[in-house]
Amino acid sequence: MCGIAGLLTLGHSIHNKDIEEVQGMTALLKHRGPDCSGIFKDKSCVLGNARLKIIDLSDNASLPMSNENQSIWISYNGEVTNFRELRQQFQLDKKHIFRSTSDTEVVIHLYEELGIDFLSHLSGMFAFCLYDTNIGKAYIVRDFYGIRPLFYMIKNSKLYFASEIKAFLDLSCFNNKINYEAIYHFLSLAYIPGTMTPFEDIQELDGSHLIEVDLKKGTFTERKYYTIDYSPDYSLCERDVAHKLHDILLDSVRRNLISDAPLGLTLSGGFDTSTILALVKELGLSKDIHTYSIKMGETSFDESYYQRIMVDFAKPIHHEIVVNAQDVMDNLIRHMAYMDEPSGDGAAVPSFLLAQEAKKEVSVLLSGEGGDEVFNAYETHRAYKVRELYLKHTTPFLRKIMRSIVHGMPTSYKKLSLDFLAKRFTSGVEKNTPEAHFFWRHVLSEKEKKELMPRCSDFKRTDSLFTELFNSLNFDDNLNKLALIDLKYYFIGDLMVKNDRTMMAHSIEARFPYVDRYVVEYASTIPPNMKVKGTKGRYIQKQAMKDYLPKAIYNRQNMGLEMPHAIWFMNEFQPLAKKYFTKKSIEKTNILSYSMVNNLWQEHIAKKRDNGRSLWCILNFLIWFDLFIYNKDYKKYLL
Repeated sequence: MCGIAGLLTLGHSIHNKDIEEVQGMTALLKHRGPDCSGIFKDKSCVLGNARLKIIDLSDNASLPMSNENQSIWISYNGEVTNFRELRQQFQLDKKHIFRSTSDTEVVIHLYEELGIDFLSHLSGMFAFCLYDTNIGKAYIVRDFYGIRPLFYMIKNSKLYFASEIKAFLDLSCFNNKINYEAIYHFLSLAYIPGTMTPFEDIQELDGSHLIEVDLKKGTFTERKYYTIDYSPDYSLCERDVAHKLHDILLDSVRRNLISDAPLGLTLSGGFDTSTILALVKELGLSKDIHTYSIKMGETSFDESYYQRIMVDFAKPIHHEIVVNAQDVMDNLIRHMAYMDEPSGDGAAVPSFLLAQEAKKEVSVLLSGEGGDEVFNAYETHRAYKVRELYLKHTTPFLRKIMRSIVHGMPTSYKKLSLDFLAKRFTSGVEKNTPEAHFFWRHVLSEKEKKELMPRCSDFKRTDSLFTELFNSLNFDDNLNKLALIDLKYYFIGDLMVKNDRTMMAHSIEARFPYVDRYVVEYASTIPPNMKVKGTKGRYIQKQAMKDYLPKAIYNRQNMGLEMPHAIWFMNEFQPLAKKYFTKKSIEKTNILSYSMVNNLWQEHIAKKRDNGRSLWCILNFLIWFDLFIYNKDYKKYLL
């Protein structure tokens, strides 16, 4: 795993200033690649790479890398997990002289054999710029599911790219004007969706997309090179699916364990991470592997009971990281300096702390992220199925009475409390499918956002992002449409931002066996009624692992790592509220309304309504604003 940065000219030649700027961009990514860095330059481009040594720890795998005659160069970030199979399948050793055992070199030589269509053979995660001097073209590519980050900016007939937003901020041509629409949607989703970033100048390249740059003509085109397709095979036998799914998951874990650097696993105690550890045990490797768990300092958020079950079962070398409110406050600003964009994910700081601890032993961590998307395992997917039954067997009048009853329930700040679930479900159930899916997860409503951002109230509704994508899909089942919405928005915009930035802040590569391509493509053929059977979630996934997991793990419900910020705002987070929810702090943004923020705060501390997520999102935006816009002092918090 590494950090990449670079500049491609669109009709001009490279100057010394361009080289210096790319060197500066690369230096800002040192945490992504602390082991070494390099620069390649010619008259048309400058490629920078900060390298974290994972596969082939020798200098033979240094980056940027070229083929034998230096006609093709690549600035590379990622891991192609099937690189050994591809090296053998295409007999690359008979056609090329390898100087390393890295996946990067396989990528270069596979391109030489197949051209850019070689992408169709890859599995894994990657973001790179490949420059072919033979034809005067460069390709900027992001992996199929948007696992590895890639940003770009076009200014003054130059195309800049980098792994992180911070790499652009010192460029002489950069304008730090805020993208207000991105912030508007953030306040509903707790993440910035799609290709938007918090800055107008910078765009994010979407997953499964590439930019082809013709350096001779000075032109570029962006296009999709891969489409996520759901084509369920309803003739499949449940037993056969379970067996094959187990084998595919096992193979994915096996390939994701390939590393010349020390490797470990995150262990939440949930079904996805427990499955990965169980598969590692099946491979006979669990007793030698490090596992890392977060123990949250609040009872209803604590999963350590299930974590210990898996530790006793698989006997890994286990590490428990206790996270309390003070730990979060001590690391809140520093973690945001690495995030580069506002994030309302309540697991971001705990993830940052886990990575900090894990770096003492490992440089790679396998994660369970993606399992919920691939197997329709979110509670909102089950809620969709329950909604169908609820609407079928109740009248509008009865549902109105139910809404009145549940909205009279007292507010509880426990995780996934009954009152929270009941209020969200009964209010969202009357909406259409994509709007309900959005509503069950939203932070602030459109009305609340317009009050909170009175100068920026003309943007499209955030739920329309879900509706437009939902309506554009021709899948034969709504559950598959919801799965793709989650992959395209929540997985890329929230989970991968959190995982990439918090892990790479401590120079750790995160890997995701559930979104390895072979897993995703097989799962897309599984009928939705095997993934959610009746109202039972994870059905076929559990059947695949039935004989390999402790019963308590097999039977447990979804939980998900989260902070008890609603509770902590009532007590330990009071100093943060006093510092950031002031009239001065809010009005200096020239975006947010102090009166609205104060109303949300007063409601929360009076226990009239749980505004914990809303306040957490606002707090993180205010911290981001100070670091990147107002004080511009984020660098002093970087390790």
